[in-house]
Amino acid sequence: MDVAVAAPTRVVARRTWGPYLGRDFVLGYALLSPALVYIVALVGYPFLLALWFSLSNANVSGDAAHFVGLKNYLGLLGDSVFRTALRNSLGFTFVAQLFKVVLGIGLAFLLLRHLPAKRAIRGFLMLPFTLPISLSLLGWKWMFDPQFSVINYVGSHIGLLHSPLPDWLGQTQFAIAAILTVNIWRGFPFSAVIILAGLTSIPQEIFDAATVDGAGPLKRWHYVITPIIAPILFIGLIFDVVFTLGDLTIVYLLTNGGPINTTDILPTLAYRQGILGGELGPASATALFLFPLLFAGVFFFLRLLRRREV
Repeated sequence: MDVAVAAPTRVVARRTWGPYLGRDFVLGYALLSPALVYIVALVGYPFLLALWFSLSNANVSGDAAHFVGLKNYLGLLGDSVFRTALRNSLGFTFVAQLFKVVLGIGLAFLLLRHLPAKRAIRGFLMLPFTLPISLSLLGWKWMFDPQFSVINYVGSHIGLLHSPLPDWLGQTQFAIAAILTVNIWRGFPFSAVIILAGLTSIPQEIFDAATVDGAGPLKRWHYVITPIIAPILFIGLIFDVVFTLGDLTIVYLLTNGGPINTTDILPTLAYRQGILGGELGPASATALFLFPLLFAGVFFFLRLLRRREV
C-alpha cells in the first residue's frame, strides 16, 4: 500500500513587536524620548549654531556668514579685556567653590545635630538658593551702595571700617569681594544640601565604629565619609562648577563688568559682544572658549566615578 508523504509546509513566522515593546530598554527609551527631544531642541541646536558662529564671521548686519576657522579664538587671546574676563571667571569659580565646600560641609554637619526647630532652620537656609536672583541682588545692591550701605554703617560703628569708607561696587578689589560674597551666599546652601543628603544615607553604625577605632573628625571624613558619598560629591561639584562659570546674573546686575571691565567674566563679555555689539562670531567664541576644558573635566570626573563604582 502506497503511503503518500505530504511535502513539508514552510511555516513563515509573523514578526510581532509585542515582545520587543515589553522589554525594559524599549520602555526606558520611550520614557526618555520627551526629555531627549527637549534637550536636542533647546540645547543641542543652539550649541551647534553657536559652534558655527564661533568659526565664522557672523554678525547681526544680515550679511552671509563665511567660515574663518579659528580666527575668532586666536583674536581673543590678544584681547586684554578677554584675558581679564578669563582670569576672573577661573578665579571666581575656584575661590567660590572653595568657600562653598567648606561652608557646605560645616553647615551639613551642623544640621545633623539635634537642634530645636531644625526643620525651620533648614527652610531658612535654603532661601538664598530659592529666592529669585533679581530680587535678592536688589537687596545686595542696596547693601553695597556707597551712600546708603548698611555694611559701611555697621562696620564704621563697630570699628571694622574707617574713613574713607569703601565703595563696594566702584573699586576693583571691593567689587570682586562683593561678587564673591553674593555668589558664595547664594550657592553654599546647595552644597550643604548635597552633602547632607550623602551624610544621612550613611548608617550611624559606621560612624560609631570609626569613632571606637579612634578616628577623629578629619579621618572620618577622609577614610569613611568621602569614599561612601563620592558619587554625590562628584555630581554636585560638576553641577556647581558649571553653574558658577556660566553665572551671568550676579556680575551683570551688580557691576556689569565695571569698573572699567575689571570684574568682567566670560558670560558678561560674550553678552556685550553678541547682544549689544552684534558681533556673533567673537561672542560665540568667548562663550565656548572654556567648553573643551569643561568637557575634559566632566569626562575625567565621570570616568573616575565609574572606576570607583567598579
